[in-house]
Amino acid sequence: MPNIVSVILPTYNRSHSLVAAMNSVLIQSHKDLELIVVDDASSEDIESVVLGVADTRVKYVRRSQNGGAAAARNTGLAHATGDYIAFQDSDDIWLPNKLERQLNLLASLPEHVQVVTGAKIVYYGPTRMLQAPPPERPLRLDENQLVRLLTENRISVQNALFQKGCFPGTNWFDECASANEDWEFAIRLAQHTTIYEDIEPVVLGFISADSISMNDRRELIGYLRILRKNRIILRGLKNQRSMLMIGASRYFLKLGKRSTARKFLMASFLDNPPNIRLLISPVVKRAIHLGSWRANRAGA
Repeated sequence: MPNIVSVILPTYNRSHSLVAAMNSVLIQSHKDLELIVVDDASSEDIESVVLGVADTRVKYVRRSQNGGAAAARNTGLAHATGDYIAFQDSDDIWLPNKLERQLNLLASLPEHVQVVTGAKIVYYGPTRMLQAPPPERPLRLDENQLVRLLTENRISVQNALFQKGCFPGTNWFDECASANEDWEFAIRLAQHTTIYEDIEPVVLGFISADSISMNDRRELIGYLRILRKNRIILRGLKNQRSMLMIGASRYFLKLGKRSTARKFLMASFLDNPPNIRLLISPVVKRAIHLGSWRANRAGA
């Protein structure tokens, strides 16, 4: 019986890169798939671009209202009919053996492992690239993956392959999160199944000016939602809560919110003092020093 993979590709006004992203799915060595392109209420004529790709495995779904990547992925999940789920981004390229490699890995792993994730080669322009996540210290099957993922996101959803029943329902992603929604999902996912991390790259990614990861405000909102939605778990994991608050403080600082950044850093220090020394960046250190200097000067 074939292993049908439902590939969900959300897009918003990226007609210039969409066909290449679609073709990298359609030329996979594993042929039993459906490609669900979810048009997130684009102003561009995405339908013509999608229907111009002559392949019966392609399905076009248009949302009536723009809701962001998380909402578009959830829409795709509601239309998925396959035994496995995969996600593609409209500006990324899959390597040709991605699905075949990950299906073979899943078949070789224990039944409680229902997700395989790989790596991405990320290009930041023509001269700089890196592998994400870094190949050092991949997720282990015998570690507490929830604790690990609370402070380090090892899953980019387009790098992964999911058995359809690995997570309940079809609303996998937090539609209120405008960034870090894959990280927030990974934290919840680890509470339902075991994840295998393969360090072999399976995706090529390209950072552009409109990439969500370039938006500091959205990144900050993602951190704050992770802190809020996991507050009960984090009560017993002060080191993890401390590290998340340090991450949020960096974005507050980038956005010019020095006072709030210092409050988060102080709360982080109270949770786990050594993290300040180990994790804080020189930029944040200068902000703390500047804030203390101003406070002392005001009280002088």
